[in-house]
Amino acid sequence: MNLNFVVATPNTPLAPLKRGIISDTRSRGKLRLLVLANLLLCLACISGCDNAPQPRFVRAEGKQLLTPAGEPILLRGMNLGNWLMPEGYMFKFEAATAPWQIQQLVKELVGPAEANAFWKKFQANYITREDVRYLKQLGLNSLRLPFNYKLLTPEDYPHVWLEEGFALLDSAIVWSKAEGLYVILDMHAAPCGQTGTNIDDSVGHPWLFESAECQDRLVEVWRKLAARYRDETTVIGYDLLNEPIPHFEGYEKFNPQLEPLYKRVTAAIREIDPHHVIFLGGAQWNSNFKVFGPPFDKNFVYTFHKYWTPPEQAQIQEYLDFRAKHNVPLWLGESGENTDEWIATFRTLLEVQNIGWCFWPYKKMAAPSCIRSFDKPPYWDEVIAYEKARNLDPEKIKQHRPPIAHSRAALAALLENVRFDRTRVNEGYIAALGMK
Repeated sequence: MNLNFVVATPNTPLAPLKRGIISDTRSRGKLRLLVLANLLLCLACISGCDNAPQPRFVRAEGKQLLTPAGEPILLRGMNLGNWLMPEGYMFKFEAATAPWQIQQLVKELVGPAEANAFWKKFQANYITREDVRYLKQLGLNSLRLPFNYKLLTPEDYPHVWLEEGFALLDSAIVWSKAEGLYVILDMHAAPCGQTGTNIDDSVGHPWLFESAECQDRLVEVWRKLAARYRDETTVIGYDLLNEPIPHFEGYEKFNPQLEPLYKRVTAAIREIDPHHVIFLGGAQWNSNFKVFGPPFDKNFVYTFHKYWTPPEQAQIQEYLDFRAKHNVPLWLGESGENTDEWIATFRTLLEVQNIGWCFWPYKKMAAPSCIRSFDKPPYWDEVIAYEKARNLDPEKIKQHRPPIAHSRAALAALLENVRFDRTRVNEGYIAALGMK
């Protein structure tokens, strides 16, 4: 540190000088006081350097995540799937599986105006402060928040931003902050689609990897999110792409593009937000880490997903080896959709290996493989029959269409059934997670 002292000049009234010599005792006394004050100020600054500002954000360090206090934290969390990114199977649909297909189905049942009103109320009811408080009371410490980029910007109107979509993310973060839960933002559906399947609301091909325009838009959305949440300590970080690049034949050609795209998105985020953790998932549904070279940022977590495999260490050994080689944290971003026994065995294995986890999903219709489930509404079987028949010729489709009154009643009841106080607890699933 440079110690800068005040230098008296001929125009300084407190210390008049003549050829560098203080002219009288009174002036010398004032100068001594001035120098002493500067010294005390400098000593105070030097002392303050030992008390540097404490970190405010969760961060990656070595193979662990650390809290702002520097204590290791093992993430135990749940995915809030089906809220901001609906999936057909959670409503017992077989044909209408992607969000755009589900939205079209609802329009056909009750018309565009009533469909719009339905989705606004669905978003208001499906996850609320009560749900978040309950998850904290169970003993969880984190939530993964899957969202569709179309929630934030219309597909056909780049550079237009939807504040009501950001407000939904804000609400989950505000509730989590109040309850003491951390949040990971998950780009579940990226512009043009990172998988080409229903889970990213796309149209049959991972067009993200075919289009520079689509990749530009991905960068733009993450820049917008980073600007909004760069100072939010409840947010641990950003999961850049959910399950990119399927295992389908021929799609492995996109693998070499994945890490360069991650580098580009990371650079854009870091221009705005130097603090938050960035989560990177491997190719082939977050399973293939061979696409990765050495870490190119000091604040990374590498995330994998595992479904329907034996809950044995052999299934995660490649990720343990990657962690050992590169000295980085691992995180299971998704798993589940299995028996309670499987969940318990796999969750225990992860914890023994010091891998944080986030199971999928928190809530869905009439199923035990989640924390809370909601009942099928009246007339829902009619809705399902119509949903299956929509690929028939128009005359046969009409035979399966429910009466409009039945469709309205089914959707209205669904909006009530998904509310926290109307859902049922699956105690076996909770026990499998090691929660109370």
